[in-house]
Amino acid sequence: MPKNMPKLSPHWITEKHIDFEYKKYTLLAWLQEVESLFDQVRLYPPLAELVEHYRNAKALKENKQQLSDSFTQKLQGMDMENFRLLYEKAAADDNLMEEIESILDFSLPRFALALEEGKKIYDIVEKSTQIMPIGLVPLNSDAGYLFLRGGKSASTEVYEYEVTIFEQPDDKYRALHTTYVASYTSSFIHSYVSIKTDLIHGNAKLPNPAVYAVETEQHIPFTETFLPVAKRLLMRRLNTDSPIQSY
Repeated sequence: MPKNMPKLSPHWITEKHIDFEYKKYTLLAWLQEVESLFDQVRLYPPLAELVEHYRNAKALKENKQQLSDSFTQKLQGMDMENFRLLYEKAAADDNLMEEIESILDFSLPRFALALEEGKKIYDIVEKSTQIMPIGLVPLNSDAGYLFLRGGKSASTEVYEYEVTIFEQPDDKYRALHTTYVASYTSSFIHSYVSIKTDLIHGNAKLPNPAVYAVETEQHIPFTETFLPVAKRLLMRRLNTDSPIQSY
């Protein structure tokens, strides 16, 4: 996001002044900045942050205990025998809880509306974007290269990618990591196949890489939109192409 764009804290509802008018102004100002970015087809990170804020607000609305736990804790003293600090939770009276309920009731539909708008833009971008393998896809496609070409650009941006596995208590998940490699001027000499050959010769660690090219005819911001959309398309394609579907 632009440096001057204010960040909306994950705990914006329950921190600082819990006042409906103050929170209303804070939210509307932030959503106005998000709308401005969407008008420029700049989807990330505002779209991801919208999802996070909507989920947090919905969880607070549905879980009263979580709402209570979100209040700031105050230092009460120290337990010298067990060498630990003692905290007490700031009391939340009925008026305060009603104020938070009003903030949530105001926020949720506006988050949902902004999310709907962001998703519409994302869908338009995705429909104009195509992904294709370059050459044969190896049995293990968890490491390779991603070629990106957008609009009428005369260059192909090359990224190396790697899929890693991270575990959470309930399941395992696949995560995609990308690293910028180089930019090739598109020409007869620098076709996708020739770029792939050049990369193989220059990187002995990937002698038989999976290579995918993502193209779009739209002129869209590269970092904030094209690259994130391309990465999501690649991850979806890898999940389809992978011979192992246990993750």
